[in-house]
Amino acid sequence: MSQKIGLKEAISIGIGGMVGGGIFAVLGLAVSLGKGGTPVSFLIAGIIALITSYSYVKLSLAYPDRGGTVKFINKGFGRGIFSGGINNLLWVSYIIMLALYASAFGYYAPNLLPLTGSRIIDFHIYLSAIVIFASVINYYSIKVVGQIESYAVLIKLIILVSFAFIGIYGLVGNPNLSQLAIGNWESPLQLLTAGMVIFVAYEGFELIANAVPDIINPRRNVAKAYYYSVIFVIILYIVIAFITVGSLPFSEIAVAKDYVLAEAARPLLGRTGFIVITIAALISTFSAINASLYGGSRVSYEISEDDELPHELTSKLWNQPIGLFLTALATLILANTLNLESISTVGSVGFLLIFAMVNYVGLKLSKKIQGRKSIPFLGFILSSIAAIVLLIQQYSANRIGVLVAGGIIFFCFVLEFIYKKRKSLVL
Repeated sequence: MSQKIGLKEAISIGIGGMVGGGIFAVLGLAVSLGKGGTPVSFLIAGIIALITSYSYVKLSLAYPDRGGTVKFINKGFGRGIFSGGINNLLWVSYIIMLALYASAFGYYAPNLLPLTGSRIIDFHIYLSAIVIFASVINYYSIKVVGQIESYAVLIKLIILVSFAFIGIYGLVGNPNLSQLAIGNWESPLQLLTAGMVIFVAYEGFELIANAVPDIINPRRNVAKAYYYSVIFVIILYIVIAFITVGSLPFSEIAVAKDYVLAEAARPLLGRTGFIVITIAALISTFSAINASLYGGSRVSYEISEDDELPHELTSKLWNQPIGLFLTALATLILANTLNLESISTVGSVGFLLIFAMVNYVGLKLSKKIQGRKSIPFLGFILSSIAAIVLLIQQYSANRIGVLVAGGIIFFCFVLEFIYKKRKSLVL
């Protein structure tokens, strides 16, 4: 029998899912795109996440299931090629997120312990090692995965919230504070693009859906868990972005783009602050990899159980679903071949499309789930527009990322089409 969880634990799942490796990985990227308006970019992305969480609340209460998003898509579209393609995209998006977290770990780790004298070589060694290590832990014990998560969420939140309070105080008199002036903001379209590239930093709230069957008094606690966690993270991200832009000149942010949060702590707390934030980044990205490997393997299991991928994916390799091995292997390939901006773009496009479809399901089933039509409709429109704007804007600046995103989406649907056709021929 599953252990029941209360409101605090449910909120921690949402916060832990969002404040994983995302903020450490994409903060520098966001500043490079949004400049002084970076806090606004985080707000834009957060608003889309908050609106989407309404559909998740209603669907979670109507269809509580550990399959979460997979089940919602199937309820809205039935089990066909389209729903299968979207669910395949969800699994691939988990893999992309894992690649993002692994990349962040690879960028931060050499700051504490350089291995070869080459940051590029160290980057690949560290990111590969942490994915393999987390995979071993997942194979060893799921209970250990859960224990690591509970401690990691607490540690990273204490460090980041402390950084936020100290950082706000430390901005007084800092000459770089003028960088936040409206004159240093990029264009509204560029701010939107920046928000969408780093949208991956918000996607983790959807993990609450998988835990809904275990939440005590769901009618009272599920909505609070979603809304409280998303609102808290929006505020935290805006404050962190505000401190970063106000603490360091843009030239230094550009140089330290891949580990900028640690660099932002240096003017406030010196070398000690740099080391503490680096440690927080390593703990956060490791715990995010640990949890996402488990989550990714569960998604592949649920999809195959719903007959949208071959049933062989429900079989076990050693003591875990074979999806765990496939997820880890694909993560290693992606993280070692794509740059951070491409990974972030692909991940954001994937989750924006998935959230657009969840919002559409919320709109389509509004009567059944006792929800309004206006909020899911707004979420569907905003998520769709955001995905399109991101693809168009990034096509000139990051063509590889856009082409990879398009290729992955195409692959997810073609894979489902081939599987369904092959299955119908067999029958």
